[in-house]
This record gives sequence, C-alpha cells and structure tokens, in this order.
Amino acid sequence: MRTRGAVLLASIITGLALGYTVTNIGFGDYAELNRMFTFQDPRMLLSFAGAVVIIVCAFALLRVRRTPGRIHAGVIPGAVLFGTGWAISGGCPAIPIIQVASGYLPALITIVGVIVGMRLCRWANARYFHLDRGSCGL
Repeated sequence: MRTRGAVLLASIITGLALGYTVTNIGFGDYAELNRMFTFQDPRMLLSFAGAVVIIVCAFALLRVRRTPGRIHAGVIPGAVLFGTGWAISGGCPAIPIIQVASGYLPALITIVGVIVGMRLCRWANARYFHLDRGSCGL
C-alpha cells in the first residue's frame, strides 16, 4: 500500500531529477527557448516533437483511448494565452521554478504573473464566462 509520505518522497525525487535534467540540457535557459520560438535552433523543438512521438507510442501500446466529447470552450483561448506567456517569459510554469532554483531571480516575476493570471482567470470565469471547469479546477 502506498502511503502519502512515500508518494510525496517519490514526487520530490522525480521533480528534482527532472529539474536537474532540464537545467543541464539547457531547457531552462531563456536564450535557448528564444532560439526555439524564432526557429533559429531546432534542437529543442525536435526534442518536444520526439517526446510527443514517444507518448503517442506509449498510449498506443497501453491502448489509452480519448473519451469522446466536445472540446471545452476555454481550450483554444487558454492555449493561445499559455503559448504567448511561454514565449514572452521563456518557459512554461515549471521552468521559472527551475530558473529560481538555479539562481535566476528575475523568474520570480514570471511566477507572480502565473499566480495572478490564475486568479484573474478564476475571477473572470466566475463573473463573465461561467465555463465548466471540468478536471482543470480553475
């Protein structure tokens, strides 16, 4: 039986290993991300594409099937906002945490932006949009 402590410890070890790996291959570097988004260096873009291919193969082997249903109304605008924020800040929400852990303190601004953005999204949804939160839990 898994205990909460064992799961927490496994999560911490996995997170540290991922952060170490991401940092050492340069994925936490803003300049590297900028080169990917401006198509100056395809290395990181190809790495992401390779990861997608691996997960598609894993899902096929495990016979994971998508549940039929319609796409949530907030998916497209959310994806656009997420991608724009990623391009501007130099990382998805996990990268600024890695950057701060590596000593790059300006990434704290990005972390504050993520927190403020999440709260604004929750507020705007409750007041104006009333979108089903589904499994996202806005």
